[in-house]
Amino acid sequence: MPFPLSPLDLTAALCAIDSRNPSLVPGAPGERDAALFLANVLDEWGFTVTTHEVAPQRVNVVARIGPAAVSPLVLNGHLDVVGTDGMTHAPFAPEVRDGNLYARGSTDMKGGIAAMCVAAARAAQRGMLHRELVIAAVCDEEFASIGTSALLADGLQATGAIITEPTRLAVVPAHKGFAWLTVTVHGRAAHGSRYDVGIDANRMAARLLAAIDRYETDLLRTRTHALLGRASIHAPLVDGGSGWSTYADRCTVKLERRTIPGEQAAQVLSEVQALVDALHADDARFSATVELGGSQPPLETAVTHPLVTSLVSACQAHGLPGDVEGLFCWTDAALFANAGIPAVCFGPGDIARAHSATEWVEVEQLEAATDILETFVTGPVD
Repeated sequence: MPFPLSPLDLTAALCAIDSRNPSLVPGAPGERDAALFLANVLDEWGFTVTTHEVAPQRVNVVARIGPAAVSPLVLNGHLDVVGTDGMTHAPFAPEVRDGNLYARGSTDMKGGIAAMCVAAARAAQRGMLHRELVIAAVCDEEFASIGTSALLADGLQATGAIITEPTRLAVVPAHKGFAWLTVTVHGRAAHGSRYDVGIDANRMAARLLAAIDRYETDLLRTRTHALLGRASIHAPLVDGGSGWSTYADRCTVKLERRTIPGEQAAQVLSEVQALVDALHADDARFSATVELGGSQPPLETAVTHPLVTSLVSACQAHGLPGDVEGLFCWTDAALFANAGIPAVCFGPGDIARAHSATEWVEVEQLEAATDILETFVTGPVD
């Protein structure tokens, strides 16, 4: 694919490749084809490109350009997309209508990948790069982030990372984390007529849910963040019982706890365990076990960090206000921050359209994001 290329053209080309995540959609192809296509494009544009198969069909692209530095700047995005069931338009046949590009992955986040790649290529072509840029287009952000985790495990060093997730061109130095917990509430199976023997795990689970409600009202609503609002918890899945005339011997309650900076998964586990312990102390028939499943940390980069202020200035240089906002969802940015690499999210599109039946990105935002990123990467090295 020859250069120069518009970010719209590259977004459309990437969106035409099915890169559904097989961990979410059984039998899906993964990112390999999209990764190899992008690797070839970047190679033609003068990048030094390597590909890394993190798992079968799960491929990272790492492309470098500009003066070699001990600590380069990373531009990061994920190539995987979610499923397409129920979509209102053809998922992998990109179409421009009314100034928008419609396709699965257009906003989440192949538009961001296109913007960062074209920005880096344009800056290099103009001879305006004062530091090395690392383009990292990774696999599996939508499930377990094995792509970015592998990238960091290989020892990547950088002064900072821009993750081009859709932020509506706002600068996002903070987002929430999450912790998943499974609480198994134990009862005692018995015939439905034997109240003297049976212990209803479902009713015991109702006590737990009531305690969770009080926990959120009394405690979590007091934990707030200037950009992210408050911490929260909800029960997305509850499952118990085996039949009409049987006391349920167990009920499984799955909880998702959205965390803000300063909170950790171990703390979340401890707090839910304390609720369980209090319910048991009140009634010895209440018995439950709590397990921590998947978790990811929140992100917080200081709003005064040069990564943030320089990106705000780049936005303002192109006539945008440079709004600094928080993002409620989780991104790979937190993994960079945990590895000691300051990270910020910035990109075209709206996260509200991610995973939706109708997904699109504004062409105007694709072009603006590319211009802003080019200005940013050609700025002085901090």
